[in-house]
Amino acid sequence: MLHSILLQITSTGNAVVDTLADAAAQMPLSADMPKQDSLSLLDLILKGGLIMIPMGILSCLTIYYFFERYMLLKKATHLDSNFMNNIKDFIHNGNFEAAKSLCRNTTSPAARMVEKGVSRIGKPIKEIEEAMESVGKLEINRLEKNLSILSLVGRIGPILGFIGTIAGVIKIFYDISLTDNISIGVISTGLYQKMITSASGLVVGLMAFIGYFILNAMLDKIINKMEATSLAFMDILQEPTK
Repeated sequence: MLHSILLQITSTGNAVVDTLADAAAQMPLSADMPKQDSLSLLDLILKGGLIMIPMGILSCLTIYYFFERYMLLKKATHLDSNFMNNIKDFIHNGNFEAAKSLCRNTTSPAARMVEKGVSRIGKPIKEIEEAMESVGKLEINRLEKNLSILSLVGRIGPILGFIGTIAGVIKIFYDISLTDNISIGVISTGLYQKMITSASGLVVGLMAFIGYFILNAMLDKIINKMEATSLAFMDILQEPTK
């Protein structure tokens, strides 16, 4: 509902501002009006107004949490292809301590699940499965930590951009009311603010959305590997009884 209201207000304000801009463009420019050949990125950001401060914070949060989660998930994805074969050999030989030591030295959530299973060997299969499932849930929660921040930034960024757009439209009408003049010089500040904040909000939201999608795809891959490893371990435990 709030999003729809913001869109309606923004579209109405944009239509009015565009009309004013067209009218101003048809007016002759003053001969003594200074011309600016170029605009640096910093100057452009500063023209966005105070709304660019929270926008900058959101962009920093997006970059930090994306790379922090990416490195963690990248590390958790790795699992030696011979890991389960080694676990199988240790278990069949009764060398449970070696199996647990291998799990501890393997930086993977799947290995920590197997370690819990090895420590429960001798107990009912159902109890072993429940213990491994509990560890798996804890590992997934640990890997999902801070992903919600990226999702939140993806939603807040465009909304902040809309708020900046509305603030820019308000500034345009305020400046016109003070000068009683519809010239490009009067409305340019508000135009800068509304366009810069809109673009910044969309860019920040897009960055957060892409980062969230990439990390979720990596997390799904890890979860699938954990499930496959758990099934393989349970098969190993049941092989001697076949």
